[in-house]
Amino acid sequence: MGQAEKPPLSGSQIRAARALVNWSAQDLARHSAVSLRTIRRAELDSRQTSMTAPNALAIRRALEQAGIDFIDENGGGPGVRLRKRQQKKA
Repeated sequence: MGQAEKPPLSGSQIRAARALVNWSAQDLARHSAVSLRTIRRAELDSRQTSMTAPNALAIRRALEQAGIDFIDENGGGPGVRLRKRQQKKA
């Protein structure tokens, strides 16, 4: 599934993802280059946000680079999980 085909983020997913990587909204703003005000507004909506596509993509990429997987389980609804760390080869 390409970036354009991924389901939109919800405010709940963004809040949960930040919590998993221990980021404040300000940290996410810095890593994504999206304004703090936009992030806070998006997080107020527990359903799909009204962010522009470029802002949503920037937030998704920043959180994915930090180790977050966005999931949409069959019938379970959208969620997030922390990616398992790859063990280094000896």
